[in-house]
Amino acid sequence: MDIFIKVVQLLLSLSILVLFHEFGHFFFAKLFKTRVEKFYMFFNPWFSLFKFKKGETEYGIGWLPLGGYVKIAGMMDESMDKEQMLQPAQSWEFRSKPAWQRLLIMIGGVTVNVLLAFVIYIGILFTWGESYLPAKNVTNGVTCESIFTDMGMQNGDKVVALDHIEVDRFFDIVPDILLNLPKTIQVVRNGQNVSLDIPETFIPELLETSSRSYSMKLLLSPRIFVDGIVIKDFGEYSPAFDGGVRKGDKILSINDSSFQYHDEFTSLVQSNKGKRVEATVLRGTDTLAYDFTVGSDGLLGVFIELPAQDLEFVTREYSLLEAIPAGVEEGINQIGSYLKQLKLLFSQGDQAAKSIGGFASIANIFPSAWNWVSFWNLTALISIMLAVVNILPIPALDGGHVLFLLYEVITRRKPSEKFMEYAQIAGMIFIFGLFILANVNDVIKFLG
Repeated sequence: MDIFIKVVQLLLSLSILVLFHEFGHFFFAKLFKTRVEKFYMFFNPWFSLFKFKKGETEYGIGWLPLGGYVKIAGMMDESMDKEQMLQPAQSWEFRSKPAWQRLLIMIGGVTVNVLLAFVIYIGILFTWGESYLPAKNVTNGVTCESIFTDMGMQNGDKVVALDHIEVDRFFDIVPDILLNLPKTIQVVRNGQNVSLDIPETFIPELLETSSRSYSMKLLLSPRIFVDGIVIKDFGEYSPAFDGGVRKGDKILSINDSSFQYHDEFTSLVQSNKGKRVEATVLRGTDTLAYDFTVGSDGLLGVFIELPAQDLEFVTREYSLLEAIPAGVEEGINQIGSYLKQLKLLFSQGDQAAKSIGGFASIANIFPSAWNWVSFWNLTALISIMLAVVNILPIPALDGGHVLFLLYEVITRRKPSEKFMEYAQIAGMIFIFGLFILANVNDVIKFLG
């Protein structure tokens, strides 16, 4: 059911974005009296799920959810309609229009995607406001994964700054390190200020970690205070169950070693991997002791019930007049962030290529339970990603057509139809190769 909900959210999100993107091209084409032969949501090789014709345009829904298209008369596009291009140009064709009109037609999809993201962010802020966790409110410090412990951080550290610039939002710490490349991280440890160097290997290691699995643990998470570990259920193989522990029991100590935080408990169990231990548990009002051998994987074979954490989130509400500039600013910030991600992709070479994800990776970022705030936030983000990728100067993308139009404006001559045909083929091969790479990566993650 979780997978089904994720897939439904992805398909709904892509449907909305493809529809608006293609409408952007359609709108400007119609505005400049350019004939639009087809308007399709999703691709329709061999057959369509649904179609009808109104006026000069065939509208339809394809069966292959890899995007959509608007077929504009007199334009070399993914349809590779060379027959039409061999005929004399007509006044209602794309190739007969002035360069500035063709430019607007080509950037129409990207423009609408950006505007749509702005509108979504405005709507989110106006309807639900903005909620975030200030870093200063993570009073118990953090639990950190090995990528951070390798640089010298410890569980319980409180992150206060990056390159001595105060950190505001806790969940922005890792993205800030990834995208803004600070050299140092400042923490408070046992009341003392400590500054640690962020090694140059941090980014490659992070990308390597992301390339191995869909579900990455939070690399930095708020430390969880516990007054014991409550057993919720057991796995198929459970040393704890075999030793006498039952549902509802609360583990108080291992080998007389107590703990205050969840990470201390897991570390205690891991340190006794494959060893016989004595667990002190509370069952009702009785305190009992059970002996068993910890699994060779350092696990007890239990599902635990963690207590609710008293984390103080900050929520800001917006009026409509406040939401408009704030939503636009959020959209601009997300564009800047995604451009930095693309820069990182090109700078890290093979390692970054391994971390590229396909449809499964995109679907996996949606929550397993339906949440409208998350859905619209992710839809806005994907809309920006779609806009930025489409404007890249790669033939077969909108940006490739824009590049050739700018060449025409500067040189006052059009690239030849034969050149445009070869460029379109090369661009489609590149994009198809990238598509295969992304989805092969997904398969590797799944099998891994």
